[in-house]
Amino acid sequence: MAQVAVMSPDGSVKKIDRDSEEGLQALRKLSALMLKAALQQEFKGIRLGEVVADEDGFHVDSDKDNQQVSADELPALEDVIKGMAKDDVKVEFAEMAVDDAMAAVKDDQFSTELINENANDGKVAMYKLGDAMAIADQDILVYGDVVKNLKLLSVAGAYWKGMSSNPMLQRIYGTVFYKKDALAEDLKKRQEARERDHRVIGNQLDLFFVDPKVGAGLPYWMPKGATIRRTIERYIIDREVADDYKHVYTPVLMNLDAYKTSGHWEHYRDDMFPPMDMGDGEMLELRPMNCPSHIQVYKHHIRSYRDLPLRIAELGMMHRYEKSGALSGLQRVREMTLNDGHTFVALDQIRSEFAKILKLIMSVYKDFDITDYSFRLSLRDPKNTKKYYANDEMWEKSQTLLKAAMDDLNLDYYEAEGEAAFYGPKLDIQTKTALGNDETMSTIQLDFMLPDRFGLTYVGKDGKEHMPVMIHRGVVGTMERFVAYLTEIYKGAFPTWLAPEQVHIIPVSEDAHGEYADELAKKMKAANIRVVVDHRNEKMGYKIREAQTQKVPYTLVVGDDELKSNGVSVRKYGEKEQNEMSQDAFMDEILADIASYSREK
Repeated sequence: MAQVAVMSPDGSVKKIDRDSEEGLQALRKLSALMLKAALQQEFKGIRLGEVVADEDGFHVDSDKDNQQVSADELPALEDVIKGMAKDDVKVEFAEMAVDDAMAAVKDDQFSTELINENANDGKVAMYKLGDAMAIADQDILVYGDVVKNLKLLSVAGAYWKGMSSNPMLQRIYGTVFYKKDALAEDLKKRQEARERDHRVIGNQLDLFFVDPKVGAGLPYWMPKGATIRRTIERYIIDREVADDYKHVYTPVLMNLDAYKTSGHWEHYRDDMFPPMDMGDGEMLELRPMNCPSHIQVYKHHIRSYRDLPLRIAELGMMHRYEKSGALSGLQRVREMTLNDGHTFVALDQIRSEFAKILKLIMSVYKDFDITDYSFRLSLRDPKNTKKYYANDEMWEKSQTLLKAAMDDLNLDYYEAEGEAAFYGPKLDIQTKTALGNDETMSTIQLDFMLPDRFGLTYVGKDGKEHMPVMIHRGVVGTMERFVAYLTEIYKGAFPTWLAPEQVHIIPVSEDAHGEYADELAKKMKAANIRVVVDHRNEKMGYKIREAQTQKVPYTLVVGDDELKSNGVSVRKYGEKEQNEMSQDAFMDEILADIASYSREK
């Protein structure tokens, strides 16, 4: 296996396998530094931020007094980098006095800040490539002759250090590989990712938008997106009510003391918004979790063993403090609505209730055609005393019970130490996204801690008070992330039962066939079919193409023949052929399609 020379942040040089992950990361770091050098060469006076290599490629942040670097200028920058590679440029290590490093970057405020942050005893370790420098913070390839299969991908805005209070910089993304075919494969995957990106599809189909000027990480659901979400919400509520869950509404604000009691303030504070001082000593907090709210519902009445299992559910809105740089469409937001549920059980009911919850989850997965998933048993790391509630006996009991419940069901699972919630172990159901990444979709968590902290009790058969066990569970996670997941899985072509517009009717002539189209639509709306009649003064071919672009499951064209036969001409999304059908036959087909959750018979 070919080897390459790699320099470490202490200036030492070693040989490693070129095709290892470490070798690829070192290549990315060098490519990022070469991009920085190219930017300095091509744009005098440009200010440069972080030089980053990560698992997705590399990027460099920059800022100019005049117009920022445009996507049209990326090919020219690529040529400059490849010219450096032909010259076989070499990285040098320098441990510089901070004053000398400051002088080298002159008035570049971002480079100056990075140097100050990384200084140690008045010195800073730097990688140098000609006049370009970067903080020596990870391994870097020494020689630039292998930087041939490189592609600068895009430009985007990025707040300095991911904080919206900081200046907005220009981020240039790139990817690089040792082999040409590896680059081609990566670019193919990236194209697929762009085509499936829920943010791109959400814009194309007008599902949602996020405007940082009015609130970063706070999505606005447009009518079509709201229809998809509402369909999911109605579905999940109906399924849970049928499973004997009591659905509630609880406030998004709660006294801070409740989160101190629950432990969220101690263990989760960095992800919570600052408390609001009401001026009279009361401190209110936007809730990051719904469990303390459902505990209050439980505590509102005296509970008996006859009440258990008590299943409480809610589509509960929560707020998490996410840094601006981490926000992404619907996947990472600051306001989210969780398909949440909590069951309060006696100790001997844990296994049966666990099985009931898992059965519900699997049934929901079937309706959404989710088939690629695995079970992860998330346990505590006993060495991490800061993250986890300190009660060895509780952890031993809860983890043993959770494993026993899994074994009862004869399910294959893998264990992940350190992935438990701070209050208890959990079963995470890991699904594959459209691009093959693992994501936690559903979770079932055992909790002995919160019932103890909040003093929950029920009256047992013996007339004495006992403490219930709390089971936290989420079936499809948050509405935001679930819609993002489905958008990418379906590539925006939602199955009929979820599609915001299920039927698009196009009259050939507005004067001759518009009234018939409206009568059809009225009949469909009476059957709860989502239908739109296209009365616009546009050519029919344009209307048909747009219905396909909007990925409407059924497009109906009605003209003289359909008017005479009291029928419709049906074209399904993705198909070129049109089928003539009677009204009743079409109604039977689409209603069966919706009722079967659009699964193939």
